[in-house]
Amino acid sequence: MREITYAEAIREALREEMIKDPNVILMGEDIAAYGGAFKITDGFLKEFGPERVRDTPISEAAIVGAAIGASLMGLRPIAEIMYMDFLPICLEQICNQAAKMRFMSGGQLRVPIVVRTQYSLGRAHGAQHSQYVPSWLLQVAGVKVALPSTPYDAKGLLKTAMRDGNPVLYIESSLLYRVKGPVPEDEYTVPFGKTDVKREGSHVTVVAISRMVREAMTAAEILREHGIDIEVLDPRTIQPLDIETIVDSVKKTGRLAIAEDDSKTGGVGAEIAASLAEKAIDYLDAPIVRVAAPDMPIPFSPSLEQEYMPNKEKVVEAVKSLVR
Repeated sequence: MREITYAEAIREALREEMIKDPNVILMGEDIAAYGGAFKITDGFLKEFGPERVRDTPISEAAIVGAAIGASLMGLRPIAEIMYMDFLPICLEQICNQAAKMRFMSGGQLRVPIVVRTQYSLGRAHGAQHSQYVPSWLLQVAGVKVALPSTPYDAKGLLKTAMRDGNPVLYIESSLLYRVKGPVPEDEYTVPFGKTDVKREGSHVTVVAISRMVREAMTAAEILREHGIDIEVLDPRTIQPLDIETIVDSVKKTGRLAIAEDDSKTGGVGAEIAASLAEKAIDYLDAPIVRVAAPDMPIPFSPSLEQEYMPNKEKVVEAVKSLVR
């Protein structure tokens, strides 16, 4: 199977769906003439024209608000928010408008929009351009949240998102853009709400999210040299969240570690840990351990940022603490 980058997989998904469905449009800051901050939409303006690839003002509220209006008129907009840090500016549109319209209209209205965004943790972009806050959306009923960790998942999940009839927040990690992986040339999608077993193991279950999947997979090879066999699970979507696959894994291993880039307090890992405790606490042979970022703003200094970030070494230490 051919190998392409995470960024190329996203680009392919966007282009293929735009070719297939003329109602798919793109809108965001610098996505047309410039081709996007990360060049994912480079060339799209020439291929699809200014009616379908639109540069917008620097207003996240306007971007998502316009996307909602366009979706209500029959289009399927992909709204790009350049940095995840800027989501608070448009949370009103996402949480109070897009998420609720179908419910409040008794199913008569649909808002099939995708809000694409990325987090730049690990690129020394500072506290206001590096945040990773997917847990903010966990309490917003009506919005689905996808976090691909591989090129395969990036393409398949984005296609699913674009075909869904509901609002979807699609979160990318910019550190993964150049990572290569196998992606079929044939048509495929990846379902929402289905945890993927990235690696089977018997001693400890490690649930990893987004960028931390790669860190967990590397940690698995290090731990194997110490005689510890971990199972790596990737939820792929946190809304909906497939907790049952995680429960089944913990019933087998008896131990759970959660690896995530968001802050430990109130993060996605906290929800996974609580759900697991409700459903399978009797199967645990040790306390649940979370590998997460500290509760503080992200440092600008590259060395301090690296210390701040969860990584494979911290996953290794967490797993070792569970089997001592």
